Amino acid sequence: MANKPMTENELQHATEEQVLATGLNLKDVDESALGNPEPWESWETSLVLWSLVIGVGGLVVLGTLINLFLLSNH
Repeated sequence: MANKPMTENELQHATEEQVLATGLNLKDVDESALGNPEPWESWETSLVLWSLVIGVGGLVVLGTLINLFLLSNH
């Protein structure tokens, strides 16, 4: 038997029950999450920056090669 999808009210009620079961309220969870960065944040930031540099560099190199070999008039 397939599970029927939850209505918005049922989902809200289930979420409130899960929060109450943990003994925390949503305000405490939000405030604690803001003060603690993820442990891999610096690594993730450097990965994104390297990816952007490599992507832009690749665009410049490929654009130059296409301009020289495919679009030149000789």
